[in-house]
Amino acid sequence: MKLSNIQSPSAVKALSEQELKKLAGEIREEIIRTVSENGGHLASNLGAVELTIALHRVFDCPVDKIVFDVGHQCYPHKLLTGRGQAFSTLRQLDGVCGFPRREESEYDAFNTGHASTAISAALGMARARDMRGEKHCVVAVVGDGALTGGMCYEALNDAGNLKTPFMLVLNDNGMSISRNVGALSRQLTRLRISRGWLGVKKNLAEALRKVPGVGENLHDAFQKTKNSIRNAFIRDKFFTALGFQYFGPIDGHDIAGLEKVFRSLKNVDHPVVIHVVTKKGCGFDQAEEAPEKYHGVAPFYIETGRSRSESGPSVGTVGGNYITELAESRKDICVVTAAMTESTGFGAFHKRFPDRLFDVGIAEEHAVTLAAGMAAGGMRPIVAIYETFLQRAFDQITVDVCLQNLPVCFLMDRAGIGGEDGATHHGLLGVSMLRSIPNMTVFAPRCEDELKAMIRWALTHNGPCAIRYPRSLPPMDAPHHDFRPGEWEELCKGKDAAILASSTILAECLEAAKLLSKEGIEARVINASSVCPLDEKCIQHLVKKNIPVCTVEEHYLSGGFGSAVAEYCAKNHLTAPAVMIGIPGAFVPHGSRKLLLQRYGLDAEGIARQVKKAVKQ
Repeated sequence: MKLSNIQSPSAVKALSEQELKKLAGEIREEIIRTVSENGGHLASNLGAVELTIALHRVFDCPVDKIVFDVGHQCYPHKLLTGRGQAFSTLRQLDGVCGFPRREESEYDAFNTGHASTAISAALGMARARDMRGEKHCVVAVVGDGALTGGMCYEALNDAGNLKTPFMLVLNDNGMSISRNVGALSRQLTRLRISRGWLGVKKNLAEALRKVPGVGENLHDAFQKTKNSIRNAFIRDKFFTALGFQYFGPIDGHDIAGLEKVFRSLKNVDHPVVIHVVTKKGCGFDQAEEAPEKYHGVAPFYIETGRSRSESGPSVGTVGGNYITELAESRKDICVVTAAMTESTGFGAFHKRFPDRLFDVGIAEEHAVTLAAGMAAGGMRPIVAIYETFLQRAFDQITVDVCLQNLPVCFLMDRAGIGGEDGATHHGLLGVSMLRSIPNMTVFAPRCEDELKAMIRWALTHNGPCAIRYPRSLPPMDAPHHDFRPGEWEELCKGKDAAILASSTILAECLEAAKLLSKEGIEARVINASSVCPLDEKCIQHLVKKNIPVCTVEEHYLSGGFGSAVAEYCAKNHLTAPAVMIGIPGAFVPHGSRKLLLQRYGLDAEGIARQVKKAVKQ
C-alpha cells in the first residue's frame, strides 16, 4: 500500500512487516520533500516515524486519544490520518497546520504548540473518560526535552497520586531544541546508556535458542527473568517514585517491538511510562549529524541542506553578539535562556562566557525568577526568550521582577506575526501583557542600531525593561537622534495625518505614506519605538495641530499600542486617534507574513486605505 492511498490509520493495521518498512520510508521521503519546500520541523518528525506507525496500529483513533507534546513530531501522524494528499500545503495559509489542530481533524485530540502540556491534557482526558464511564485509551507522547518544564512534574505528581490509568510514551532522543540540560537529562542519559541492554537482550535470546535440546526452555526462562536482568542495567526510580510503572528503554525504530509493548499495556488500570529511544533526524544524514540545526528549518535544498533563501544573522544574533561585546567590560552581565541558546542568538556569548549563561531548559517561569534573584544579588541579567513563550511567565514577571522593580532586561525575540508556525507562535500579546504591569518599560526597535541603543540604555536602567523584535528587520537608515525613552522619531513629514508605528510595520507605513501622497494626502510617519512610556509631548502636539492620529501595530488591538495612545488621549481630554489599525480579536492562523499582513489590512495598501478613510471622515 502506498502512502498516498492511506486515508485513515485503519489502513496500516493489516500491513506486513515488509510493507511497514516501506511505508516508513515513504513517510520520511514525503516529510523531507515537503519541509524542503515549505520549511518546518524536520529532525523531530523523522525520528518519530516508526513510533507513530506502531501507535496507530495498536490504538483505535479517534476513539482512543493521542496527545502530542509540543506537536513538532506530528507530521507522520498527519500523513496517516487522511491528510497525505494535502500535505504539500503544510504551513501555508489555509493549508495543513504544522501542529495538531482539533479544528483540522478529529484525529488531533488536543491543540499543542508549546512544550510540557501533553501530560496534563492527557490526564484531563483520562479523568473525563472515567467520569463519563467510557473505556477508550489515552496516550501522551512526550519528548524528553519537554520534561525540563515544570508543568510535567505537576501532572506526573497528580497522576501518580490518584493512579489514573493512561499511558505516557517518553520519546527520548536526547534533544529538545537546544541540547537538553539538567538533572533529569542526566537520569535519562543513564537510562539511554542501556541501549546496550536492547542489544544484549536480543543477542542472548538468540544464543539461548540455539543450545541443543534445551534451547527453547532456556529462552523461555530468560524471558521470565529479563526484567530482573534489565534492572541490573537500569535502576529507574524516578517514575516509580511518582506512582508510574516504568517500562523500557525500548528501541523506538522497531515497529514490532513497540507494538508488542503497547498491546500488552493498552488496558492496564494504572499510569504507565514507556521509555522509547529514538534517533532525531533518522533517515536523513544531514539531520542525523546536526539535529539541532535541522530541528526547525526554512526551505532548503535536499542534496546540500543549503537554505533556499540566504539571509543574514537574525536580530537576536545581532543583539546577542553586541551583548557579548559589552560583557567583556561589564562583569555583571549574565544571560538566561529557556532551551534556546542558539535560537535566541546567544551562541557566541555561551562560547565566550560559559559561566555567565544559564540555559534552564523549557522552564520560562523558573528562568524569569532565576533572573530576578540574580538582579537582587547585584547582577544585570538578560532574559532571552521568544515572545510567545514569555507569556508563560506572566506571574513571575509581575510579582518577582516588576513588583520589586528589579533591573532585568527581557529580549523578546520573534515579536509580531510568526508566520508559518501559526497561532501558538505569533508574538502578538507582548505589548498588552507588559504595558499593564507597573514599573515595566517596553521598546520596539526599527533597526539594529536602535536595538543596540536600547540595550545600552536598559543596562543602565534601575528597573525592568523589555525589548520586542522580530526575527529580521528591514534595512533602514540609522536613527536620526540618540534613543531615549518617551521620545519618538519623525521619519517623514506630512500635515494631513500622522501614522504612529514601530518595528517591522514601519516599512509598510512608509510605503503607505508614498501611496497616500499620490492621492494628495501628506502623511507623516513617526517611529514610536518607545511603546511604554509614550511620547506624550508628540501626541499633544499632533492633537493641538488638528493632525489626525493613526496608530498601526503588528499586534492585537485590544490592550496594544493604539489602546495606550487612546487611553492617554481620553485621560487628558484630547481627541482620540482617528483610526487604530491592528489585528482584531481573533487568533491568527499559520501562513506567510506577507499574506497575513494582507489579510488583516496591515500591508501598505491596507494601511493607506484605512488612513485615507479616516482622514476624509
